[in-house]
Amino acid sequence: MEIRKAIELRRAYRSLEPVGITREMIDDLAECARLAPSCFNNQPWNYVFVTDKDQLQKLFGCLSKGNEWIHKASMIAAVYGFKDKDCVVKEREYLLFDIGMSVGFILLRATEMGLVAHPIAGFNEDAVKEVLGIPKDARMITLINFGKKSDTLNPVLSDSQKLAEKERPPRKELSEFVHIDKVK
Repeated sequence: MEIRKAIELRRAYRSLEPVGITREMIDDLAECARLAPSCFNNQPWNYVFVTDKDQLQKLFGCLSKGNEWIHKASMIAAVYGFKDKDCVVKEREYLLFDIGMSVGFILLRATEMGLVAHPIAGFNEDAVKEVLGIPKDARMITLINFGKKSDTLNPVLSDSQKLAEKERPPRKELSEFVHIDKVK
C-alpha cells in the first residue's frame, strides 16, 4: 500500500471486532515507531503493548466514561516518555512532538496491516501507570486501541460516534490552516 493510500484509509473507528495479534505484528509496529524522527535522534518514546486478557480487563477499568467501545480492542498500546529524555530548546519541549510522530508511524502501519489503531486521551493516567508498572514520573501520552473494523455498529456508541463511524468527520478546508509566505 502506498503511504498516501494509508493516510486516506486511516480512521479512528470505534466499532471493533477481535483480531489475532502476534508477536511479529507487535515487533513490526514497534519497528515503525523506532524509525520515526526525533530531536537529536533521542527517540524518547516508550510503548507497552498489552494483549493479555487479564491486563486488558484491568486497563478497561482505567478508561473514562464514553470509552466503553474499547472493550472490543484486541490490543492496547500505552505510550509514554520522560521530559528529560528529549530536547527542550528555549521553551519548546519536543517530547510530545517526537512521540506524536512515532505514534503517527504506528497508525499508518496499522492501517496498512488492515488494523484499526485508535489513540485516545480518556483514561486515568495514574491508574494506567499502576496497572502497567510505568514509573510515576513518566508522562503518559496516549493509549492506542487496536482491533479490526466491524461492519456492525457497536451499540455502546453515542449518536455522534455512530455517525462518525458511517462517514469521515469533516476536515478543515486547506484555506483555514495553510498560509503561504505569511499569515494573512
